[in-house]
Formats: sequence, C-alpha cells, structure tokens
Amino acid sequence: MDENRGVGYFCHTVGSEALRERTEFSQGRGAPTPRLKMPNKGKKYKESSKSVKSSKPGCINGHSNSDHEGSNKKSAQPATTQLLRVKPGSNSAVKRERRLSASVFPISTNRKLQTLSAIKDCAPAEQEKLFVQKLRQCCVLFDFLSDPLSDLKWKEVKRAALSEMVEYITHNRNVITEPIYPEVVHVFAVNMFRTLPPSSNPTGAEFDPEEDEPTLEAAWPHLQLVYEFFLRFLESPDFQPNIAKKYIDQKFVMQLLDLFDSEDPRERDFLKTTLHRIYGKFLGLRAYIRKHINNIFYRFIYETEHHNGIAELLEILGSIINGFALPLKEEHKIFLLKVLLPLHKVKSLSVYHPQLAYCVVQFLEKDSTLTEPVVMALLKYWPKTHSPKEVMFLNELEEILDVIEPSEFVKVMEPLFRQLAKCVSSPHFQVAERALYYWNNEYIMSLISDNAAKILPIMFPALYRNSKTHWNKTIHGLIYNALKLFMEMNQKLFDDCTQQFRAEKNKEKAKSKDREEAWIKIENLAKSNPQLQTRDQRKDRPMVRRKSDLPQDIYTAKALETHRRADVMITTRDGL
Repeated sequence: MDENRGVGYFCHTVGSEALRERTEFSQGRGAPTPRLKMPNKGKKYKESSKSVKSSKPGCINGHSNSDHEGSNKKSAQPATTQLLRVKPGSNSAVKRERRLSASVFPISTNRKLQTLSAIKDCAPAEQEKLFVQKLRQCCVLFDFLSDPLSDLKWKEVKRAALSEMVEYITHNRNVITEPIYPEVVHVFAVNMFRTLPPSSNPTGAEFDPEEDEPTLEAAWPHLQLVYEFFLRFLESPDFQPNIAKKYIDQKFVMQLLDLFDSEDPRERDFLKTTLHRIYGKFLGLRAYIRKHINNIFYRFIYETEHHNGIAELLEILGSIINGFALPLKEEHKIFLLKVLLPLHKVKSLSVYHPQLAYCVVQFLEKDSTLTEPVVMALLKYWPKTHSPKEVMFLNELEEILDVIEPSEFVKVMEPLFRQLAKCVSSPHFQVAERALYYWNNEYIMSLISDNAAKILPIMFPALYRNSKTHWNKTIHGLIYNALKLFMEMNQKLFDDCTQQFRAEKNKEKAKSKDREEAWIKIENLAKSNPQLQTRDQRKDRPMVRRKSDLPQDIYTAKALETHRRADVMITTRDGL
C-alpha cells in the first residue's frame, strides 16, 4: 500500500484491530505459513499469515530446507477457524471473543513521524540515506491495546515504511550495504525484544489446544511486518553472515529464543522460521542455539511444565537432527537420552508429541544402537492411568518399530510385548484397539514371525482371555484376527500355547478350590473353640461403654435405659 493513502483506511485496518480480529479470523482468509518438514498428526491449531518469499532451497548440515521455504503473498492477515463454545444445559452456541494482549513495550514519547518520500522515487545516491531514515522511523513504538485508536496517522506511516522496505530489499540488489546491518538488527531488537505478558491459559493437562484459544498480540500489525522484513533481510542474496555476525550474536539469539514463550501462534511461527535461518547461516552460533534450547527444555521438564513454544522448538530440532553427521557425537546422544526422552513425562505431552516422536525416530534412523535405551525409557515413562497419553505412546512405539533393525528388536521384544499384552487387556477400548492395530503392520508382523517362540507365549494369554471377556465387540474382532495370524504363523506353537493356557487355568481353579477348602477348615476349627461360646455370650450384653470400673451412677443408668433411639422414634411416628 502506498504511504500517502489516507488515515481513514488505517482507522479501518489497524485502529479497529481489536474488533476485526474477532471476525476475520473466522473467515478462513490467508494462506499457509511455510513450515519445516514435520509429520502432522492429530488436530493442531493452525494459523496463516503473510509469509516470506523463500530463497533457493538450502541445507543445514546437509539436509534440505525446501519444505520450509515456501512463499506466499496473498494476505497480511491470519486466518483461523471460528471457535464455538456451548454452555452446559444450553443448545445455543456462544462464540468466544478473541482475546488480545499486549507485551510490555516501552512506548515512545515522541510518536509523531515525518512522512518521507518513497525510496524508489529518489536519486540512487540518496536511496541508502533515505533507507536508513525509514529504518530509524520504525524504531518508534505505539500503543495498540489500551488506546488502539491513538496515533492512527503515525501508525500508518510506520506500517507503510515497513511495507515499502520489504519490497525494496526483495526486488533490488546491492541495497544491503555494511551500514545497513546494525540499523536492521536494531529495528528488530527494539520492536521484538520485550517482556511477554503472563500466560492467560491453563497449564499442564488442563490445557487443551483445541478449546483454549491463544491470546493474540495486539501490536501484531507492526510486528508481522518487522518479522517479514528481517526474514527478507536474512534471505537476501546480498546478505553476508561475516558482517552480520558482529550484530547477530549470542545475546541476540538468547533474546530471540525467549520470545518462543509468546502465546500468539503467528509470532511463534515467524520465530521458528527466523531461528532456522540464523542456525543455517551462522555456524558459530549453532552450538549455543542447541545449548540454550536444552536449557529451555530442562526448565520446562523439571520446573515450570509450561512453555508455549515447545512444539516449534522441537520442529526446528527435527530439521537439525536430520542433518547430523555420522557417527553421532556423544553430545547428541546425551541430548536424546537426557532431554528428549524425559519430555514424555510432562502432562501437556499432547501439545508437542508429533514433533517429539519425529525427533526420536530421526535419531534411531541415524544410529540404530540407540533403540534399546529409547524403548526402555518409553516403557519406564509409560502412563498408567491416562489413556489418551497411552495411545500417543503406542503411536510413537509403532513409528520406532517401523525403523527398528531386527538385531535391535531382539533386545527389547520381551519387555515391549509384555507392555503390549497389558494394553490389549486395557478396559479402555481405544488403548486396546491401538495396540491390536500393530497386527496390521507387515514389517512388525515379519519381526513377530521371526521371534514367535518368544512373543506368542507372552501375548497368547492376554489375547485368549480378552477374546471372551472384553466388553467391546470391535476388540473381539481384532483379537480374533490376531489369534488367526498367530495360528497361521506357527500352528504347533499355537496349539502348545493353547494347552499351556488351559493347564494354567485349571491350575488356578485348583488353587482357588484349595484356598476355599482351607478357609472352611479354619472356620470349623474356630467354631469348635471353647472361647467362641464365651464371646457369643458377650454379644447379649448391653452395648454400654464403661470408662472405668467405678460404681455406675444409678441416675445415669436410668436415663440411658429410658432413652429412645432416634431411628426408633421416627419409625414409631411413621407407624402412627
């Protein structure tokens, strides 16, 4: 949009942002944001925003980034589905209002901006000077929450300047000179690095990403353009990391990573792309980025159990792990065992589990010798009472079995199938159903067939027992299918397991009968005990608790004898 367009337009677009956020988010406008290559399992909150034009597909440690560098210019506004809430006891759906919040920005005192001419309209010799002037203009911060209609004219000037600079560095070459680097980094730091507001959503297992709406950043109309400008800056063919590393340092990266706790999913999506580009271009910062992400995870696991950006950080790590050189360094193995696997313990696992499972599988594809510690850790953290979480573990375990080496499978098959036998016996039909779906996986069935002598005796009792006792008919069909496959796999072994199961069952019945007979004998001996008659005589005595052996007061005794119990009085009155 041209910077000379009227203030009235900005009143409609930015000044009424708080109202417009509630409506345009429900209309599905916008296009998908570029995402890293990750599996998308389960429902997930999706935001769309005006994305950054990608550079040519690059690599980080030898892996492709092409899936993360898609381009889109359709809309500067995000789009989400309309979320409805139904009040208990009511048939009417009530739309929840979109919540807005503002981070703690140091609002500029002098917010009046000068309307500068367009960069393309001035002489080439003056373009760099005008570019710097516009960059410095964009360091002015405005209030978007407490008074969204204030400074509309100057907000529009800043927005127009940011839009113009995005187009300028995208379509022109040799415009990012050395004096521009500190100015661009300063603009980004002033606009982005701030104190985030306290979380307004519940934490842990109480958080539901499908029900609890995120709190959106009120200043997003400007923040989005700053993110887009900085990404175009990083992806420009003129960008030189050797110059930029003076300004994009460890402190900058630390402040950038702190922003991942933002509740606005649109901001976290831009942060994910920004950090991914920085990781790819600044080799000296890679170890520091990984270390600081580790620290965020440690704090999340062992202290707070709340962080909004765990899924995005894991998504970045999935791309990084994919590019690790072989053999894996000890540092990376420790990261898997001490950081990624303990993430399975956190209550809010459902928010980031697809990304976490992807990272774990990437490690196993790199080094199959890690399979045993990974599987044993999953069995250690296996949920006992949370069935949806148990289904997630079963999903991840099947992904691991899809890439497991036969030699590694032998090491873990017995404890693994003991856990699967428990899952098949689960009264929660989704857990039992998910476990029985393993028998539809051809590769898993080939592993079972090669080791049937060990696996069938473990699984047979659970399958046979639940084929008759499980309450869900769908489970009956899946169990019959599994038993049929076992029978076709090894008829003799199946018959042996059947006979052994029946023998064990008869043995249990005999034990139960012996136990009952033993108790009958004990009761008969007790009845023949002379002290039993004395105890029976005591039952006829009045139930008066004596506190001492002193003579009882006759008046107290008389009062207690004449007292009528409450239940007797009520029965008498009802009878009358």
